Amino acid sequence: MKKIHYISGIIISIFIGLHLFNHCYSLLGAEKHIALMQRLRPIYRNVVAETILLLAVLVQIISGLRLFKARRTLAHTPFEKLHIWTGLYLAIFFVIHLAAVLSGRLWLHLDTNFYFGAAGINSFPFNVFFIPYYGFAVIAFFGHLAAVHHQKMKHRFLGITPKGQSKMMLLFGICLSILLIYGLTNHFKGFPIPPAYQVLIGK
Repeated sequence: MKKIHYISGIIISIFIGLHLFNHCYSLLGAEKHIALMQRLRPIYRNVVAETILLLAVLVQIISGLRLFKARRTLAHTPFEKLHIWTGLYLAIFFVIHLAAVLSGRLWLHLDTNFYFGAAGINSFPFNVFFIPYYGFAVIAFFGHLAAVHHQKMKHRFLGITPKGQSKMMLLFGICLSILLIYGLTNHFKGFPIPPAYQVLIGK
């Protein structure tokens, strides 16, 4: 199970890397974000890639929850605790996020582009939930990677110990989370939500 969890995690991490890179373009505006998404979608939005990704997410959720149940009482060090708790948060996030995206595409018939994700982040009181929800997901992702790195890395890199490397990964995730929220909220000024997406915030 541990090996399957690791392999599915690699598959998901590739997609998340593309997804976060796309979100960085929100710093340049919604149009730039959407334009890049249109160029990236052929890579991951096809029958083969989506099937592999959905299976990987399903495996990650099931195996992650089982590993959490088995290890939650065995985690003692800070990185061991970081590993299991970030894994639990990501499993919950994947369930909610996947259900929302599939509902948006199949039920509401919306293009799940920039505005699909930005609707809640840019609308009060929904942003009280969605800003920490997205922000903690990014931090949890890099925290999970940092914990795995701490477990597997045995050598210094550029004079930095494995523990130091892992701390830097976590710090990068925190900084990136803040930067992405800054971009997704139009530099904290808010994006106007098109009428088609206002159904997401009850309008």
